[in-house]
Amino acid sequence: MSQEVKYDRNHHAGATPEARIANRLRNSGGEEADHHAVHGTGPTRTHTNIHNPGSARQHGQGDPGEGDIQGNKRSVV
Repeated sequence: MSQEVKYDRNHHAGATPEARIANRLRNSGGEEADHHAVHGTGPTRTHTNIHNPGSARQHGQGDPGEGDIQGNKRSVV
């Protein structure tokens, strides 16, 4: 007895089995990662997404601070 397999053409992952497999194998970590590495190939591959902490990022110009005890300016980081 044969069994018919039907696919919902409006499914969010795709209308074909190939599209659904490709959707499952994609990186789910997002594009905002600072570093991205793929380990392995095929259905057992994994994605590693590394996000630097906020303290490791510099946003805008450096702040020289208030100076040392003698009033000398500190270096800009």
